[in-house]
Amino acid sequence: MKAIRVCEFGEPSVLKMENVPDPVPGPGQVLIAVKAAGVNPVDTYIRAGTYAKRPALPYTPGSDAGGVVEAVGAGVTHVRPGDRVYVSGTLTGAYAEKALSEAARVHPLPDRIGFPQAAGIYVPYATAYQSLVHLARARSGDTLLVHGASGGVGGASVQIGRAVGLTVIGTAGTERGRQLVREQGAHHVLDHHAADFAAQVGNVTNGRGPDIILEMLANVNLAKDLQIVAHRGRIVVIGNRGAIEINPRDGMAKDATIQGMLLFNATDDELRRIHAALYAGFENGSLLPVVGSEFRLEDAPKAHEAVMAPGAFGKIVLIP
Repeated sequence: MKAIRVCEFGEPSVLKMENVPDPVPGPGQVLIAVKAAGVNPVDTYIRAGTYAKRPALPYTPGSDAGGVVEAVGAGVTHVRPGDRVYVSGTLTGAYAEKALSEAARVHPLPDRIGFPQAAGIYVPYATAYQSLVHLARARSGDTLLVHGASGGVGGASVQIGRAVGLTVIGTAGTERGRQLVREQGAHHVLDHHAADFAAQVGNVTNGRGPDIILEMLANVNLAKDLQIVAHRGRIVVIGNRGAIEINPRDGMAKDATIQGMLLFNATDDELRRIHAALYAGFENGSLLPVVGSEFRLEDAPKAHEAVMAPGAFGKIVLIP
């Protein structure tokens, strides 16, 4: 089968297409014929060698995919060959024609969700749910500010926020992105580049500030977040690309909380609850991944450049 392989950490150019043997499922494992693989910013950090956890070289990137079960190992009963599924992690990497996953990481795919959309489920939606529900402990009636709401995690956060009864403020840096945020159901849509951005947030929250801020670029926004968050508000840091200087007094004055998050720290019980909630949302139509761009598998280097470019717009996927 064809797969993208990384033999050294570095720039997107280290992503190379190779022919590798088909994986064979062992006990408790499932082999998936990949129809679409999701591209996430974390994939680029791992490829560059800057992520906290480095895989052994060589490796195939990717944890998200939608596809069809090709074969199952002994003891697997919840899916069978021919089933449409999405995966929340792989043993062999999703940037490939086939991927091997532990059975617990393979989930039934509702009929209303296509394979490219399925590739945008795990990291974006599980990150959003973990951040909002398990970490920020969102409650109906809270006000949520999503920085970078036009990207994969941002869009998922807007949809989940609406589904659990939050008042949602979404930001994007382009008019195209802001239109997408409106279409996802945000109550208020702002330009985070605006000079009076803080004043605009104050206006739409009647001077109170958002109860929850989901931060996708903390090295740019965290200091400002502390100034605009509500009393006893919660800031969840989902994305960061460098150091920043903050004034702790801004947080002290409001009893504010800054919570870091990494999806890979989620417990098995949290993951079980996440996927149960997501399946219900996809099945009833309240959640629906937005695919912004599709790339061929061999164009993985271009996809890695696109996912880190300014002006995020939906999910980026690879099509084997």
